[in-house]
Amino acid sequence: MFLLSCGLFMFLGVHSLRLFAPDWRQRMLQRHGEGLWKGVYSLLSLAGLVLLCWAYAQARQQAVVLWVVPVGMRHMTVLLMLFGWILLFAAYVPGNSIKARLHHPMLLGVKVWALAHLLANGSSAQVLLFGSFLLWSVACFISARQRDRAVKAVYPAGRMRPTVVTVVLGVAVWAGFALHLHKLLIGVPIFG
Repeated sequence: MFLLSCGLFMFLGVHSLRLFAPDWRQRMLQRHGEGLWKGVYSLLSLAGLVLLCWAYAQARQQAVVLWVVPVGMRHMTVLLMLFGWILLFAAYVPGNSIKARLHHPMLLGVKVWALAHLLANGSSAQVLLFGSFLLWSVACFISARQRDRAVKAVYPAGRMRPTVVTVVLGVAVWAGFALHLHKLLIGVPIFG
């Protein structure tokens, strides 16, 4: 659990600089330039992600069961993940109405992912992992909305075609994960 905590601290810490150290972040950007900043940021993020994934794989084998999850919660997780995938794609498909309305769909997608997985998992490693991501995404979403209000951010109106593309991509990847990829990549089958 110690290495899992270290991986979470490293990965979420890098992604929390704007939240906890915005002035320092801005000074580093100005001093070193955007290219170097993004390079170091990406390397630290990748290292944190690798440590996080490896440590989680180890921790979940020795985790303590905190509660037994009712079967219905697993079905709820599958349904929630449909929305989580759509929100993820809404962050990247330009001009979609979901982003125009929600403003920060990636953070909302992480919230849905974390909450959905907390509903379906009751071990100490899973609670630490998904609970940390849930708390982080809530804090970052609140901060992002405050920044939007401070600068009076205006998001362009969405259009129908990019919104349909967003939903279709989300549904397709959700189905791929539910039917095959989750078992292949995570080792846990969704159905069966």
